[in-house]
Amino acid sequence: MLFSCSLLHAQKKDVPPSDLDEYILVKEGDTLTINLDEISVIPKLKFKSPTDARYYYWFQRKVFKAYPYAKLASVRLDSIHRRISKIQKKRRKKKYVKRAQEYLEGEFTDQLKKMTRTEGRILIKLIHRQTGRTAFENIKELRSGWKAFWYNTTANMFKLSLKTEYHPESVNEDYLIEDVLQRASLDQRITLKESKLNFDFPKIAAAKKGIINVEQYKAMFLKQSKKVKRKQKRIKKQTTLKKAH
Repeated sequence: MLFSCSLLHAQKKDVPPSDLDEYILVKEGDTLTINLDEISVIPKLKFKSPTDARYYYWFQRKVFKAYPYAKLASVRLDSIHRRISKIQKKRRKKKYVKRAQEYLEGEFTDQLKKMTRTEGRILIKLIHRQTGRTAFENIKELRSGWKAFWYNTTANMFKLSLKTEYHPESVNEDYLIEDVLQRASLDQRITLKESKLNFDFPKIAAAKKGIINVEQYKAMFLKQSKKVKRKQKRIKKQTTLKKAH
């Protein structure tokens, strides 16, 4: 619940980028059995231009900022569910959930409020990846459908939805998120926790052939730039009128 509602207050704006398997080897008539670590082969990244590459690495930083919170949310929710399953009385369950929320709130709210809208959207998707439930479903299960409805209504004001799901096989942004995570895991930059959703990323990546599409972010900043220019033009006009009077 903390992760679902605290990020809704984010006011910071986005800034554009300036198991083991056994293998048998036979050599010169001798048979040798060795164990090799399983590895994932991901196609090399392909960008249309240096600008696209900058946007990809800008997006990578967003994923790196959101992932630790999604991972922590998964751990905390699993712990809460285990504790709740052992509590018989409804009143005690409610009291425990409230106490757990207050603890997390005091520890992480300030950091979550510093998230941009893009980071908030990525976090909502990653919560679904890590827990197997959307942020909306997690709130509904632990609190109530009414609470989930109002949290989602608030999210909509920030152009976010707690019902957003994670589908790297069909949604470009989700594919980019998973691509960043998988490559970072292979490079040992992060410890990637297995998703509770069912998708085959190596198969998805092979179909994409490493081609990176960042058009939605370029369009987002173009739109943002136009808004800034219109605002500056309006302010300049108002200033000119004041001087004339």
